[in-house]
Amino acid sequence: MKKSVYWLLLPGFIFLAAFMIIPIVLTIGSTFFQENSFTFEGYMHFFRDPYFLKILLTTLQVSVVTTIVCVVLGFPTAYYISRKAPRRKGILLALAIFPLLTSPVVRSFSWMIILGRKGLINNALVGLGIVDKPLDILYTPAAMMIGLTHLFLPLMIISLVGVLENIDGDLLKAAQSLGASRFTAFRRVVFPLAVPGLVIGAVLVFVGSLTAYTTPALLGGKQRVIATFLYQNAMTLNDWYLASVVAAIMIVITFVVVGVMNKMAKTLNPKG
Repeated sequence: MKKSVYWLLLPGFIFLAAFMIIPIVLTIGSTFFQENSFTFEGYMHFFRDPYFLKILLTTLQVSVVTTIVCVVLGFPTAYYISRKAPRRKGILLALAIFPLLTSPVVRSFSWMIILGRKGLINNALVGLGIVDKPLDILYTPAAMMIGLTHLFLPLMIISLVGVLENIDGDLLKAAQSLGASRFTAFRRVVFPLAVPGLVIGAVLVFVGSLTAYTTPALLGGKQRVIATFLYQNAMTLNDWYLASVVAAIMIVITFVVVGVMNKMAKTLNPKG
């Protein structure tokens, strides 16, 4: 019986190997060879160049801040939704997921109208006398963070709702009956049990923000992130070697982040 189950996994494994594992291995392997000789020159050149490092740091900053904002906004929203009746929960989840049904290009152009110097936010700030002249919000890292938060917040909410709705409300009542305050009960009972969903959501948001192209390209303007930098080298400059180095660095960062998140999950919830 067990052998027959493994045979059922074979088509999926062949598909993943042919279209994901082998291309990733070939991409990373090609970065260590230049002019038929083994070398680390591509990576040394990348990490020595201040311009490249600035792009990498900007990308990490945008990804980390976006993830934190999605956690702060998504956790209370998911908790509120998880405690509602099934019918109302379905309506609220549909509203939360709605941004995913809109094209990233449409969302980004909408934010360009809102964040521009003559956009809704600047017009409101100037009209209310809060600022004397329009703020430069568009084409900045802040604009990218806003757009990416709008893009990936539904993923955080969905990941957390699936975990929080399975937490028995009687656990909170039991903790409070033993003398714990509502905040203490939430911190000691709900939060540890919600860690798996929190980790999954954080990984999805961080990796999505790290690799996103459309939103940073439209809202960032000349502000480069690693995804737009990779596209520029591959499609505009035709420098496929440097593009492969950048892709390899993105892959390594992704694996490191997943490993760190799993370590944090075990620390926050040792009992799994």
